[in-house]
Amino acid sequence: MRRLLTTLFTILILAANVSAAAIVTKTPERAADQQHMLAYAAPAIDTVRVGFIGLGMRGVSAVERFLHIPGAKIAALCDIEPERVEQSQQVLDRAGLPRTASYCDSDSAWRRLCDRDDIDLVYIVTDWKSHAEMAKYAMEKGKHVAVEVPAAMTLDEIWDLVDTSERTRRHCMMLENCVYDFFELNTLNMAQQGLFGELLHAEGSYIHNLDEFWDAYHRNWRLDYNRNHRGDVYPTHGIGPVCQALDIHRGDRMTTLVSMDTKAVTGPALVERSTGCRPDSFANADHTMTMIRTANGKTIHLQHDVMNPRPYSRMYQLTGTHGFANKYPVEGYAFMPDRIDPAAVPDHENLNAHGFISPDQQAAMTEKYTHPIIREVGEVARRVGGHGGMDYIMDYRLIYCLRNGLPLDMDVYDLAEWCCVIPLSELSIENGSMPVEIPDFTRGHWRDLPCYRHASVR
Repeated sequence: MRRLLTTLFTILILAANVSAAAIVTKTPERAADQQHMLAYAAPAIDTVRVGFIGLGMRGVSAVERFLHIPGAKIAALCDIEPERVEQSQQVLDRAGLPRTASYCDSDSAWRRLCDRDDIDLVYIVTDWKSHAEMAKYAMEKGKHVAVEVPAAMTLDEIWDLVDTSERTRRHCMMLENCVYDFFELNTLNMAQQGLFGELLHAEGSYIHNLDEFWDAYHRNWRLDYNRNHRGDVYPTHGIGPVCQALDIHRGDRMTTLVSMDTKAVTGPALVERSTGCRPDSFANADHTMTMIRTANGKTIHLQHDVMNPRPYSRMYQLTGTHGFANKYPVEGYAFMPDRIDPAAVPDHENLNAHGFISPDQQAAMTEKYTHPIIREVGEVARRVGGHGGMDYIMDYRLIYCLRNGLPLDMDVYDLAEWCCVIPLSELSIENGSMPVEIPDFTRGHWRDLPCYRHASVR
């Protein structure tokens, strides 16, 4: 009996250790009538007719940008506030274009926009909580979807978007503009040409004191979300660019996540400032950190802090066996001397891997490795604007790919992987910073593509 009890006790200990190794979330089976969307190319659309839902600060600027994109037509406008729709109609007035269909008479008016049969793409720029519902409905109505970040806040929403995109064969792209920033694109080009050797570690973040913006969020939705949810609730600006550099779901995938956070200090004070009452609870911390490991043994470090007086930073850092890139707080590159083309870089003989290359050397490297997309539309992007031009490049590439029947630069699995940090970081923190397994949203197809590349007809 004693031996039996000892054996049972040992089994229980082993089982506990196995279960404590990582929290596992359920991966639903792919339905028999679904196929994956990797490298999916929808039929080409000569003129992409776009319906916009959400015309606040980001929405109206998107309408303005689309006036400069070849092959795009603004087909409908929707917002819950009529004055915002009117503001966007005036954008068309100033451009000498006819006014278009408007929807603003109820909180559900967006559904009627999606129901139209003369729209190819629904462009969603609303609050986080409505993104997934709107994107799913639009795809079910036969529309391609571009949805602001984060596109989904829960695992159920994420899987719903993946399954809907696969089932309807409609694109569902998250509008992650930071992958089109000039430094990130040029650095991606360097990485793809082997200048950093094998990439081993990457860092990203969203560190942005929002003190001047909190009151601008309609019905206080952003602060309320932080009040009720823990974890990295806004990870996509930081994780998106590094995932492209690491070929995530194109030969590698994220497998495990661990998160931890500080206590909440500034958040409760913000609620008290806006309401006059100190809240009984405030879920999200001032600062959150997340570590991620990939199947190929790479690591990613993410941070989130929108509360405290820190200079803006998305970190964006790549560490490889032969080189290093860093954007914040100091922009620069470091390389092993033998990775530099002597004909392209002045004073190449003075390089060493212990410090950044000089400004002149960096300018020469940037010129040599300017990304083809920037060479194509960089000057137009700077002129049209949108966070220095990266918003224009994002919109241009979306329409370019739809018009030419090409795979989009970001697919629904990018959306899923970058957004899953939100619920999984909360799950890790709420369980004492336990590791959490990251689902394979491709359901077994993450090795099908050899690497990340932008599609082109050239």
